Amino acid sequence: MSQKAKHPVRTTEKTLSIIEELKRQNGARLTDLTDELDMGKSAIHNHLSTLQEYGYVIQESDEYRLSLKFLDLGGYTRSKMDLHKISEPEVSKLAKRSGELVNLLVEENGKGVYLCRAKGEHAVDLDTYVGLSHHLHSSALGKAILANLPEERVLEIIDHHGLPEVTPQTITDRDELLDELERTRERGFAVDDKERIEGLRCVAAPIRFRSDKVAAVSISAPKARMTDEWESNEYVTQVTKAANVIELNKYNV
Repeated sequence: MSQKAKHPVRTTEKTLSIIEELKRQNGARLTDLTDELDMGKSAIHNHLSTLQEYGYVIQESDEYRLSLKFLDLGGYTRSKMDLHKISEPEVSKLAKRSGELVNLLVEENGKGVYLCRAKGEHAVDLDTYVGLSHHLHSSALGKAILANLPEERVLEIIDHHGLPEVTPQTITDRDELLDELERTRERGFAVDDKERIEGLRCVAAPIRFRSDKVAAVSISAPKARMTDEWESNEYVTQVTKAANVIELNKYNV
């Protein structure tokens, strides 16, 4: 979980709030930002001008948007992670074998962040992208991670981030989620039966580290192609084998 700053710098907070708002709006005019943020027009303009000077914001006509410099930072961060180097080839192989969408998720600050993904021949096109973060309780990937974290940590994540409903099938009750995590530990894989996206099923297996960190790899497919008879599901076999390979390779680094 991210730690609360003892002495937060208000100027930095304001700059970050502008960056987050530009992301939320997918680009915005100065007046749009003024309407949404508790800041004066002149102050917002000064922050935008500074971000432009350092290459983090681009202005097109009267609209501001985030620049690709953020992609440079994210790409650099990911390139320095051993897990990414080890898992990317296996993620690609799994996508080719299954023909479906394969994702690898890591936990950071109590949320799941997509580290890499690959699309097979029949993969559906979803809203996920490398770097996207979401709540852990609403996906097979997230539940595979939560099921392998200490219960104290799981409760801390729930208390901090809550259990918001994403679809009508999302688990939003704490005790129900804890029961689901127990089932996940017993069978060794997690499932998502239309809990994050209507009409989509997903199976995921955990990737355990020597420390208390956990990642997960998943296969996602339309419910028409993925049966809910989980114990005999071929996708489950494929994803657990891939997780095992990544896990073994990680220990050899």
